[in-house]
Amino acid sequence: MIESIKRCSLGDAVYQEDETTAAFESHVAQLLGKESGLFVPSGTAGNQIALRVLLTQPPHSVLADHRAHVVVAEAGGVASLSQALIQAVKPSNGVYLTLEDVKDAAVIDEDIHNAPTRVISLENTLGGTIMPLNETRRIAEFARKNGIKMHLDGARLWNATAAGAGSLEDFGSYFDSITVCFSKGLGAPVGSVLVGSAAFIKKANWIRKSIGGGMRQTGILTAAAWTALDEVYPKLVATHAIAKDLETFLLGLGIATELPVETNMLFMDLKKAGLRNEWLTKEGAKRGIKFGHGGRIVIHHQISATAVNALKDTIAHVVKLRDDGAYVSDDREEIKGYRG
Repeated sequence: MIESIKRCSLGDAVYQEDETTAAFESHVAQLLGKESGLFVPSGTAGNQIALRVLLTQPPHSVLADHRAHVVVAEAGGVASLSQALIQAVKPSNGVYLTLEDVKDAAVIDEDIHNAPTRVISLENTLGGTIMPLNETRRIAEFARKNGIKMHLDGARLWNATAAGAGSLEDFGSYFDSITVCFSKGLGAPVGSVLVGSAAFIKKANWIRKSIGGGMRQTGILTAAAWTALDEVYPKLVATHAIAKDLETFLLGLGIATELPVETNMLFMDLKKAGLRNEWLTKEGAKRGIKFGHGGRIVIHHQISATAVNALKDTIAHVVKLRDDGAYVSDDREEIKGYRG
């Protein structure tokens, strides 16, 4: 990655003069079957720019899973930047939105009391679970029939495709715009790419500039991202295998997961197991293991067998302490945060 940075161009990307950035944007767009791409600082920037381009004038609303990043982890950007209402929908199957969920929630009539659905924003993966290609197709067909645009937060789409759910181009064919992330999961220092039609990206570039997202010598960032794409993407399958192994280990301790383990994420059902995240955090610190929030475990490509064993040892020790009566349980709610 450092070597690729040494070889990159240093043109001004605001004026579209950086060769490395332009080539990378084009490459990512082609992978997803789109005409053009735009490098942005983050997935949040990509999502918010996309929605701002797809939406035109209020009243309008964006339909999304109630756990989606655009709903719970983007500082209310849909409201402040696009003046749009969020229609947060809870999937009836507990895992991913279905066409039936969308039909039940979408506003497609002309009742002046409502904000009509103008964009459906899906996320894949979400909580480590895969939005199936066939369900994506069904929702996209409904959207097109009703004049609704489709956006995909594909920050971790790499994991869905690595798991065999479909190709990047397969998923890309059902959306007007897609963001893919190179730091989340692929290990690049910075950045995402937003893709769409040439006309869409032309307007997106304008919006990016208006919110302070225009960057100059981005070749050093896109070169690193390109290396991550080429070298880390093929390694994601191995992270999925580690996650499945951890799932088996947890089940052996009587700890279920909140969601199916389909890629590189696990969410321990701490409440059901009678555990608290703070107990794990305290014991993990003694073994060099840093826990986040809500029983969330994410596997990346540099996780070693030693680290996995230390994680298992930590969890097993906490379970033993619980069984020995070392902890006093209470009814305080755990802080869960974003679940993607």
